[in-house]
Amino acid sequence: MPRTKEQSYQAIADSGVIAVIRAPSKDILIDIAQALLAGGVPGIEVTMSTPNAIAGIEMLAGKFGDKCVDGVGTVLDPNVARDAISAGAEFVVSPAFDEKIVENTRRLGKISIPGAFTPTEILRAWTAGADVVKVFPSTGLGPTYFKDLLAPLPQLKLTPTGGVDLKNAGEWIKAGAVFLGAGSALVSKEAMHKKDWATVQSNARAFVDAVKSARGK
Repeated sequence: MPRTKEQSYQAIADSGVIAVIRAPSKDILIDIAQALLAGGVPGIEVTMSTPNAIAGIEMLAGKFGDKCVDGVGTVLDPNVARDAISAGAEFVVSPAFDEKIVENTRRLGKISIPGAFTPTEILRAWTAGADVVKVFPSTGLGPTYFKDLLAPLPQLKLTPTGGVDLKNAGEWIKAGAVFLGAGSALVSKEAMHKKDWATVQSNARAFVDAVKSARGK
């Protein structure tokens, strides 16, 4: 039985982390995914900046089935969203809000995570049907921004991307993030270059533990 959209969302939310992968080659995606899964992170976002990203998503979906929640990132075109979903992507992430991408993703029954920055942009994306709004870049904003947004708009589901690391992971969760988008702090260029999958696994476990601790579990 294929996993439902709700089950996919819950698997990501339970771990509290999406790994944002900008790999130099799709050929190392299997190794990265194995390390992340071993560390407790099933949500894997393959960005379109990865060469042959859609083929990589298809490879992950074929290899891991329902162990992984595969997604596509840096999506700027609704047709790319469609192609990635056909390849096995269960969520679609964009750096900015494009109503057509959200519409396409929802029509195909997958999780829509558009990017937005200001309260106006965030609310527009949410009203258009986003399942979660990616606040990007969150680097200079800090977790207090989420607290400020969620006070008048508690219905929002927000995730930060940009500047998320182990030092502030717990603070983002405490501020109301439903999960985190972690890139180089989780899977660094150095680890990919050296094929240091043990460090990736260790990082994944540390992020999951930080989320659990922040949630009081």
